[in-house]
Order: sequence, then C-alpha cells, then structure tokens
Amino acid sequence: MKIIKPNFWSENNIIVYILLPLTLITKVINYFKKKNKKKFKPKIPTICVGNIYIGGTGKTQLVLKLNQFLKKKFKTYVIKKNYENQIDEQMLIKKSSRLLLSYDRIDAVKKINKYKNTLAILDDGLQDKSLKYKISIACFNSFTGVGNGRLLPAGPLREDLSELKNYNAVFINGSKNNKLIKEIKKHNKQIKFFVGKYVLRNKKDFNKKTKYLAFCGIGTPESFFDLLRVNKINIKKKLFYPDHYNYKISDIEEIKNISKKYNYQIVTTEKDFMKTKKFKFLYTKHTKVDLYIKEYSKFKKFIFENL
Repeated sequence: MKIIKPNFWSENNIIVYILLPLTLITKVINYFKKKNKKKFKPKIPTICVGNIYIGGTGKTQLVLKLNQFLKKKFKTYVIKKNYENQIDEQMLIKKSSRLLLSYDRIDAVKKINKYKNTLAILDDGLQDKSLKYKISIACFNSFTGVGNGRLLPAGPLREDLSELKNYNAVFINGSKNNKLIKEIKKHNKQIKFFVGKYVLRNKKDFNKKTKYLAFCGIGTPESFFDLLRVNKINIKKKLFYPDHYNYKISDIEEIKNISKKYNYQIVTTEKDFMKTKKFKFLYTKHTKVDLYIKEYSKFKKFIFENL
C-alpha cells in the first residue's frame, strides 16, 4: 500500500472522530475473513511474520534473520504475496533465500507442503485467516507503537489489538517501549516479547565530514533517519515518499538538483536503492543493515521449541 501516514494516526482529534464510523467497514471485513475461512493446516512448519500497525515495522528484516538460522536445519522458503509495488522487498529477500511469490498463500504453501524437512516463513499474512500457522509473530516499531489505537481509516491498525490473543509473540523493532508492552499485555498477558534494532553494516562507506541528502520511501522513515543519526552521518536534507513508492524521473531530478545545488552526497535505504538504481545518472550510497536481536539465543530457543 502506497501511503504517507497522516499525523492524526498518532493522536485522537476531530478528524479521528469524524472517521470513526468508517472503521466499521474494517471491522466487518475482518469479521467475514474469520467467519468464512476454513483454516488450512500445512504438514510442514510455518512461521508468519506480520503486523497489525500498517507498514514500517521491520518484518522483512526479521524474516531474513529467521531464514538465516533456520536454513541450517531446514530447507526454508519465504512466501510473499505477489504485489507489484513490493518489488523492492522481493529483491531484498531473493538475495539470501528461496522466494515463492503467489497471489494465494495457501497455493504457495501447497507447492512445498509435500517435501520433507521443509519450512515456510511467510512475510506478512496475520490477517489471512485461511492458514493455520505454527508460529505467528506480530511486529511493531518502537517509534510508532500502536499509534492512536484506532482501526483504518481513523487510525493505522489493520485489525483490533484484541487479535493479539491469537498470536504467539511480539517483536519490537527499536528501543524497548514499556508503554507499548503495557498496551499489548492488556490483550495477551502470555505473549512473548522480543526486541531488536537495526545496525549499520557498512558504516565505513560514510565519511563523517561529508554532508548528505537522505531520502526514503518506507513505512517508518524515522527508523532510517535515526540509524543515520546514531552513526553520526551528517544529514542536511531529508526527503521522504510513500511506503513502496515507485519513483518517477521528476522525483529523481529533484533529488539530484538539490544534491548538486548544495554539494550534498545522497544516501538512501537498500530497498530504495534497488528501486532507483535504474536511473543511471543518480549516484547514491545506501545503508546495509542487519537486525540485532537482544537475547538472540532466547529468541532462537523460542522458535525451535514451538515448531
């Protein structure tokens, strides 16, 4: 979904209350997803990494981290819905894993369901009630939390927080957020919590004295800009676009002209780099990140014990 999150998604104001009646549409859609779907239970173990807060929760990096250690024991596949506007994520996943794209998650799982020692990791799919997952993980970003706690379109939530009672774990991307943890525990006291953060793998590629223009089209641009700040990369100009944005030549010209005018070098995310590298005349550095998981051994133990 291409969207820049409106400011009112993080607060409760008059716009939110005007839109509240429309959240009934989201409730009805979610109700029939649950009511009319007979769950398919695969023979192979499945892990679903998804989100309730729309976009920007770091689920793809968690999928890659899961694949990294699980492929040592299983023949792993990453399953993702075939959305044209998510080419960036698809390319990122393909670099290190077997990626299955499908318009139907059950069809994708069935393709590998008969193979021995096989495991499927689903990037997104918590709201797909047609599949019975072995492990389900809901991702949140520490910066955004649950926003104003409202359903779309009055807020950023794809489903009610009460659905957390059906999930096994929560992964928080960023610093530990006690307020967020407290809110989640209202809906599931037994849910497991894990915390991680992005670390910059190619820090040596950046000169602290250089002035940079940073741009991105991701769900939570604050995470990208904070990563640059923590690593003391001197950002003089920030540009951000909707999540999964398909850059046009006019966008690239704008970035290039600002860079040239002020003598800024350009930096973006790895996802955005994959989308913009086709514009040969734009020289762009990009961040390469790894997901550091606090209590990593505890997280791995949780995964293996629940498969």
